[in-house]
Amino acid sequence: MKIAVTTEGNQIFQHFGKCPTFTIFTVENGIIAGKELIDASENGHAALTGFLKGAGVDTVICGGIGAGARNMLSAAEIKLISGVDGNIEDAVNAYISGSLADQGGSCDHHEHEEGHSCNCENHCH
Repeated sequence: MKIAVTTEGNQIFQHFGKCPTFTIFTVENGIIAGKELIDASENGHAALTGFLKGAGVDTVICGGIGAGARNMLSAAEIKLISGVDGNIEDAVNAYISGSLADQGGSCDHHEHEEGHSCNCENHCH
């Protein structure tokens, strides 16, 4: 299993569509077997799903995410766990253990606008 986590330092980045880096965790036999930081800065909202699918990702853990990106991940059969914050490795371990579920973190915005309005409990930035 490969889990991609939106990453800023060692924390979960809170806006999927604007995430410059992802950490991809490889999970084998219920434990983290490896991790790799990948640069996604050249991929916009629409390209991120294909980028992650091409990297073999089957699950994404993130903070806020828009409805369009949520739908694209679903169409690509990538499981989404959103509305998460905190340490990236802690989140992956919680997911592996079955104690982390989708919290429904959402961000509503338009790419052409300066800012965006989030419904992710003040975790987006």
